[in-house]
Amino acid sequence: MKIKVIITGATGMVGEGVLLECLQHPEVKEVLIINRKHLPISHPKLKELIHSDFFDLLPIKEQLKGYDACFFNLGVSSVGKKEPEFNHLTYDLTMHMATLLSELNTNMTFCYVSGSGTDSTEKGKLMWARVKGKTENDILKLPFRAAYMFRPGFMKPTVGQKNVLKAYNYFGWLYPILQFLFPNSACTLKEVGLAMINAVLKGYDKVIIEVKDIVILANK
Repeated sequence: MKIKVIITGATGMVGEGVLLECLQHPEVKEVLIINRKHLPISHPKLKELIHSDFFDLLPIKEQLKGYDACFFNLGVSSVGKKEPEFNHLTYDLTMHMATLLSELNTNMTFCYVSGSGTDSTEKGKLMWARVKGKTENDILKLPFRAAYMFRPGFMKPTVGQKNVLKAYNYFGWLYPILQFLFPNSACTLKEVGLAMINAVLKGYDKVIIEVKDIVILANK
């Protein structure tokens, strides 16, 4: 089965890493990236849709039909944000798009990137973790064929990536040490991308995908 994939957040570090794996994978036949600004990448599999307002998807609704998967990597930092603002830019935005996609593509698999430490109880002290937990929980209630909540920790960028967080440029050398001392806290972006693809193609017995599950899925 060859799949058609929608990717959000391709101008960010995680999204770009996932995109590069999709473009190289033989079982991915088409990739649609939805961006607010143009991403200067050209590939026979790749389609780009420039759309500025993710809270108003009606203008692009028809172009979102016929896809097998969505790899949702769009997100903002909680630094400097109060809970109402972060909730709007995280929960509201994600659920708006996920709900529409679940209606348009009943056979879709939805992969959402939250992060290590996300709070499924929605009652913890960390604001970002509560909001991400609520987002995960409500995505899982939507009528997708399958949905997986990815919780990566430290991620080693893929060689050739352009959109890499500055912290990774300074501390990337720590990856082998973290992987050795804390193997369940670090993985590569290549593994994240492959794990998403394999989740669609082969499925997995968990819906919460921690770092150790990402590594297993990537090699499935």
